[in-house]
Amino acid sequence: MKAARFVLLLIYISGFIVNLSAQTDEKDDDVIRVETQLVDVPIVVTDKAAKPILNLKRNNFIIYEDGKLQEISEFAATNAPFEVALLLDTSGSTRSDLTLIQRAAANFIASLRPGDKVSVISYKTERDSTQAFAVSEVLSGLTDDREKLKNLLDSVKTSNGTPYYDSLLQVVEKVFDKPAKDDFRGRRALVALTDGVDSVSAAEFGEVKEKFEKAGITSYFIQVNTREFFEENLLGDCRIAIRFSTAQIRRYYRTYYPKSNVEKTLNFCALGDFERLAISKGLYDLADKQMQDLAKLSGGKVFPVADLSEARNAFKAVADEIGTKYSLGYYPSNEKRDGTYRKIKIELKGVPTGSQIRAREGYTAPTN
Repeated sequence: MKAARFVLLLIYISGFIVNLSAQTDEKDDDVIRVETQLVDVPIVVTDKAAKPILNLKRNNFIIYEDGKLQEISEFAATNAPFEVALLLDTSGSTRSDLTLIQRAAANFIASLRPGDKVSVISYKTERDSTQAFAVSEVLSGLTDDREKLKNLLDSVKTSNGTPYYDSLLQVVEKVFDKPAKDDFRGRRALVALTDGVDSVSAAEFGEVKEKFEKAGITSYFIQVNTREFFEENLLGDCRIAIRFSTAQIRRYYRTYYPKSNVEKTLNFCALGDFERLAISKGLYDLADKQMQDLAKLSGGKVFPVADLSEARNAFKAVADEIGTKYSLGYYPSNEKRDGTYRKIKIELKGVPTGSQIRAREGYTAPTN
């Protein structure tokens, strides 16, 4: 009788251990699924004449992270749909050309493919009891309803300032705030019509860059040259001149003279014409560098235009490129969640000699 009880006890203990082991394995599997990060890499491939190469397959690509070969887990061809955040800067010198901006944006949306989705972000002026101020607003979440988008463009307003960095944060935090569905993984883009010179944002570029890098958003900029207009109206009588905001003057000194004892003033009227031109040059150079940084980091591109009359052709070039993008996804062999920056390198095989590739350059690993 004792022997029988002992055998039953052994069976019970064995079953408990097996069950505990199974639960542990299931738990481990859950941890792996939750913590392993799929890295998305949007890619454009062109021949030596800069024309896009279409109909490539997964086996045409080789991907490395920090020099180590990675296994491609996801692949989307050029006919897969895209999600686009369309940012329209209607401040400064562009305010008189609002109709031109609306038409160029409408043509851009019309040139996208039926499955592509678009969100529209623009600026407007709001007022309280003491002052008027510029704000950025998301006019619509992502939609493929072309009639709705057309009506939204008709409602775009102008602003008396440029909350550029704030609007870029809205792209990450409001437009692309949820994980992409499978059809759109690695296929999200910012398309911004702007001069890139921020005047009133609460956010700063460093925060924007960090969030864009983590989100893996491909950045395209149609860079409107407003510098000549701005500087023509910057000089002379400070009471009637276009003036820098306090935020812009602070940003200039912080960027170019961070440790200098040079005399600094936040009073625009205390600045001479030479100082005004120097600040203007610094702010425009900074805007250019920041655009190039975001575009290069993400595999996007900057399209400079002399004025808004050229924006339509630039928008068409962006739409054409979006329609020729591939995207790859891989689970990094380096599973450390250490917050380090990882470099991505893509190589091609089985393609014509002289082919070029533009892709996301890297990402920052998550932390625990």
